[in-house]
Amino acid sequence: MINKAFKIVCDKTFEVLEPQQYKRVNVDSNNEDEIVALFTSENVAYSVIYFVEKMHMVLRTCAMTDDGPDNEWKTLATWIFDPDHDTEKEAQSIGNDFADTIGSPVNVKRTKQTKKKKSEDGSSNPLFLSKRLVKIFPELQEEIRLEEESFESFRGVTFTKMFVVPKVQDLVKRGHKGDISKLMGILSAQYLKGDRDTRAIITIVILNSIDTQYRDIIEPMMSDELSKAYKNGLKYRNKKVKPEKVKKTITSTGSRL
Repeated sequence: MINKAFKIVCDKTFEVLEPQQYKRVNVDSNNEDEIVALFTSENVAYSVIYFVEKMHMVLRTCAMTDDGPDNEWKTLATWIFDPDHDTEKEAQSIGNDFADTIGSPVNVKRTKQTKKKKSEDGSSNPLFLSKRLVKIFPELQEEIRLEEESFESFRGVTFTKMFVVPKVQDLVKRGHKGDISKLMGILSAQYLKGDRDTRAIITIVILNSIDTQYRDIIEPMMSDELSKAYKNGLKYRNKKVKPEKVKKTITSTGSRL
């Protein structure tokens, strides 16, 4: 019964996703307690999972990278399905709920937001930059998660000013050249790969937040491209960067778990 019920839920889910250019990807779970289905688009992934022991049917989502789902899954809905007592009717209800959830304005908007492709404007966006900085500032990982859960889209400028800039300033003030070199290496690489927003955040928001007394330390550690941009960006130092206006994400609750 569970395999048939799982198929019903997945078919209902895919009916909504297929018109949005999603593909169903064949995946095998290494865990006997899980039955998994994966649906991917260019920039968003959805997964339906049934946890056998808990009897939970779960809908999750995460972002896509060039290598596939980033596996930072966010649960959107959870239902109990007991194969010994529940029927196809309950499976249909779960599938309809998953479809309604995916079809909500917030989730449709996530799908429509075009993933940055490699082009003359680069491939890295502000969120990608922030995730790369987790290598130096591990606490950013939780701050990024909360940002993504609270807002419909990532507020690159606002997030950087609130969470990245204070960490960068403190790191440079501590003066450990190894750490500073790692930071400048990431910024140099992301400036080269980055889209226009990312490049502006690196130069105008991050680098211009560093006191010019440290210029002789940080500039030799930059790539030639970033060094040139840094010099050009100094004229904008101490000028206000207008933050984004982004709506908060509202999570609805109902009879689901």
